[in-house]
Amino acid sequence: MTGLRLYSPSGVVARPADLRRAAKRLGALGFDVAIDEAALARHQRFAGDDTARLAALHRVADAAPSIAMAARGGYGLTRLLDAIDWPRVARSIERGTRWVGHSDFTVLQLGLLAHAPGVAQARTWAGPMACFDFGRAGEEHGETGGGAVDEVMRDTFVEAMSGQLEAIGFRTEPGFDGLERRGVLWGGNLAMVTSLLGTRHWPGRRVTRGGVLFLEDVNEHPYRVERSLLQLAQAGVLDDQSAVLLGHFTEWKRSPLDRGYTLRRAVERVRAATRTPVLTGLPFGHVPTKVCLPVGRRVLVSVEGRDTFVAWG
Repeated sequence: MTGLRLYSPSGVVARPADLRRAAKRLGALGFDVAIDEAALARHQRFAGDDTARLAALHRVADAAPSIAMAARGGYGLTRLLDAIDWPRVARSIERGTRWVGHSDFTVLQLGLLAHAPGVAQARTWAGPMACFDFGRAGEEHGETGGGAVDEVMRDTFVEAMSGQLEAIGFRTEPGFDGLERRGVLWGGNLAMVTSLLGTRHWPGRRVTRGGVLFLEDVNEHPYRVERSLLQLAQAGVLDDQSAVLLGHFTEWKRSPLDRGYTLRRAVERVRAATRTPVLTGLPFGHVPTKVCLPVGRRVLVSVEGRDTFVAWG
């Protein structure tokens, strides 16, 4: 069986039953699941204080399971970046560990690209996390609606972890028919990406130039999304890319001040600020239906009509 370790590097696990449920469901998929000893620790809004979460991260790296999946995101990994033993994490990757997650986990993935670019390529995955994607209560627990494990997410994850996933597809907006771009796939949560600009944990142009940047976010109004994307444009990051893929931007509230201003308008403004094609529709983000994406791997993006494919096989 493939070993899978669940651990908590960021926010507190508010409902321990979700983590236990995730472990059970992942076990039913054929994984040999272990839960880190500090996964349910609590300190303020975090899954233990900084020292405890750093120790958990290093403990997982030393164990080098086949798969290391974060329990949840939230916030917390940024606090650890300066103290992470990057060679220690890189050694786990060399031993075969695939680190998986999204949201706050983005900074660990990009930090690995910055500090161990050769090792990190194609070895970390933007994908599901335990509590949100595998741990929510479903109908079998007396709840209806939104609780079942999403089949696309589940099947894509299993294929990715078995080495069978070689491409994903989605529908984008009209106007990109015939587009073909290649580059290193990188990115993740928009707020986390922009938070690394100007730090030593930013991957840098030697990794990202000519890349395929994917982005998503949650609880951010379109004007904040636009502002962050324009920050990347004004820093020269967007023009450096061969393509930008936008996933889901969810759980924001409309304002009476919007007066017709929408996420689409925000994207239009960003497109006007860069020469790089910006595609929407990537099935990734804080949503049940998400694909797995190989961070650091060179990919081909091709569009036929509105059908978009990201391939690395």
